[in-house]
Amino acid sequence: MQDTKLKKEYLKESKDFFDATFSRYKILVIIPAYNEADTVGRVIEKTKQSLPFADILVVNDGSTDSTSVISRQRGAMVLDLFYNLGIGGAMQTGYKFAYRMGYDIAVQCDADGQHHPAQIKKLVETLTNDGVDMVLGSRYLRKKRFRSFVFRRLGILMFSKVLSLIVGQRLTDTTSGFRAVNRELIKSFSKFYPGDYPEPEALVLLHREGFTMKEISVNMSSRKGGNSSITWWRSIYYMVKVLLAIFIDLCNKVPYKKS
Repeated sequence: MQDTKLKKEYLKESKDFFDATFSRYKILVIIPAYNEADTVGRVIEKTKQSLPFADILVVNDGSTDSTSVISRQRGAMVLDLFYNLGIGGAMQTGYKFAYRMGYDIAVQCDADGQHHPAQIKKLVETLTNDGVDMVLGSRYLRKKRFRSFVFRRLGILMFSKVLSLIVGQRLTDTTSGFRAVNRELIKSFSKFYPGDYPEPEALVLLHREGFTMKEISVNMSSRKGGNSSITWWRSIYYMVKVLLAIFIDLCNKVPYKKS
């Protein structure tokens, strides 16, 4: 009984410590959303519960359902894009907003329920404590791996091998969109961010521009609603396209250099 009481007191003190620490930073959680009316409301609510000190921005990427309405009803800020720009365009919109509004940290969190908002604190804590520019949440860093479609998993494995070689450090989940970045990287991504399938390309640009990154283990779930755009034939197309894009990025001029 005494142990239970001490444990509760410890957890409360830990929560108060983290809240006090994180409240020193101006944090924005960016949720790109395309036709995610079934799940975006729950994601917003869970994010508010986990990070009451953070602001939430839903970038409504040309949705034709009630994504925008539900997001506003749940108390999030909403930017409505008139056309579907894709994840790259939606995230650059979020980064532009974060930079212009003076946020210190920006966190990307998917609207489909795959990412657990409760783990955003883990990303932010690592970002602030370890002095890196980006923290990437990985599904595959632990031995007990996240189960995914075989062709998609093959693509992730291939990208991880290629990008690990390019950046000079081990990466296991280069397509993960669950990531936190600091003010300097917000500025970089507000100026230029890859389109289409940007997550692997962004890591190449991050490395070439002189930024640092760290991967940490996180839990993820299968999407809670909507339909994934990645089918088996699109997975093959994805692999070819992204590998070409990565090598083109290596040849192009660096768009931004860390100051």
